[in-house]
Amino acid sequence: MKSFLDQSPVSEFHKALGQYENYRLSLEELDPERTLWLAIPEEAWENFFQRPFIQKAISRYRIELIVFNPESLTVVQWIR
Repeated sequence: MKSFLDQSPVSEFHKALGQYENYRLSLEELDPERTLWLAIPEEAWENFFQRPFIQKAISRYRIELIVFNPESLTVVQWIR
């Protein structure tokens, strides 16, 4: 779960993408049937993840997203 509240959301995304890819690589070996998801707050989805560059990265790297509301702790959207 990532907040993307850092001063540079692009830097935060870069770190999250690297971690996501490393975890996915590890899961390919340990549990290939498991799907890895990146959980992000609804505000980050609305304000940052709509940028064309980020959308392109999500598509290119096949990032599975869970958008959640941090106040109610509910899942708002599952994005494949």
